[in-house]
Amino acid sequence: MKHRRIPRRRAALAGAGIAALVAAGVTFQTANASETPDTPEPRTLSVTAAGKLASTLAEDLGADAAGTYYDAKSKSLVVNVLDEAAAETVESAGAEARVVAHSLAELKGARTTLEKDASIPGTAWVTDPTTNKVVVTADRTVSKADWAKLTEVVEGLGAKAELQRTEGEYQPFIAGGDAITGNGGRCSLGFNVTKGGEPHFLTAGHCTEGISTWSDSSGNVIGENAASSFPGDDYGLVKYTADVDHPSEVNLYNGSTQAISGAAEATVGMQVTRSGSTTQVHSGTVTGLDATVNYGNGDIVNGLIQTDVCAEPGDSGGSLFSGSSAVGLTSGGSGDCSSGGTTFFQPVTEALSATGTQIG
Repeated sequence: MKHRRIPRRRAALAGAGIAALVAAGVTFQTANASETPDTPEPRTLSVTAAGKLASTLAEDLGADAAGTYYDAKSKSLVVNVLDEAAAETVESAGAEARVVAHSLAELKGARTTLEKDASIPGTAWVTDPTTNKVVVTADRTVSKADWAKLTEVVEGLGAKAELQRTEGEYQPFIAGGDAITGNGGRCSLGFNVTKGGEPHFLTAGHCTEGISTWSDSSGNVIGENAASSFPGDDYGLVKYTADVDHPSEVNLYNGSTQAISGAAEATVGMQVTRSGSTTQVHSGTVTGLDATVNYGNGDIVNGLIQTDVCAEPGDSGGSLFSGSSAVGLTSGGSGDCSSGGTTFFQPVTEALSATGTQIG
């Protein structure tokens, strides 16, 4: 994989965020960088500005774009491309270009193969732009026979994929912030929204599939399900039926709240914070997009945000946010907040669009 760099730019640290999540280490490929002194320095960007530039460049580059991520240390957008001409376009726009081996179409083809030949409970896969690979992870429930099958499929994909194992177990976190309960179960409220001028809230779909009437932590009934999508997606919409306050805020569990004024698309490298009723507030980084997770029993969810933020049962549906922007709804993952883990989130933007709601 060829990296386009000038001397002042940092060396690529492929997959460092993901490597920290698992017991097995990730093997990284590096290549000598060719120095081009006349290459312009990448612009310093906020994560929001980087996301907008990434969308623009994706349209401009078309099939030559091979993924993007945000470098929080240098505050720059890194764009994977397939050739030098595309790299020049990226650099002219103020981003950092990396010439990589695999196109998004090739990586999508690898994911299709995994879906067809390796749909095994306890597995997840995500396209990682920092390594230009599809990273496949198996949890501790995957048997030796299934591990052997996974190994065969992944090795057949060559350099487009790699396989690793986590000591945890992928599961939806059933049990925003505040606790919501019903039918003996507990989840977390994600974000307050409006639909047709009426107040609702978003939470996880695997919560609303099992619970239809919701109460607050004191047992007061506050809402009824209005929409639910799980598996495939993982979002649920609940309509408030009680006259209660419903501010557009997230509980920070320290006596204060974070105001939420809108929604944002996740970007790899984005710094994010999660609030949930079991483990309260934890922060981390987005490590992958468009993740597929097989929770077992036919519960396969696609298009998730992967992070290194910890979570535990009861945090499901809770808020993932970046500053004042809503980003995701807690779906599930592995590990816990003592040892760390990987957590997946339903993108809020998709849930808002599908339910016809607005942050508010």
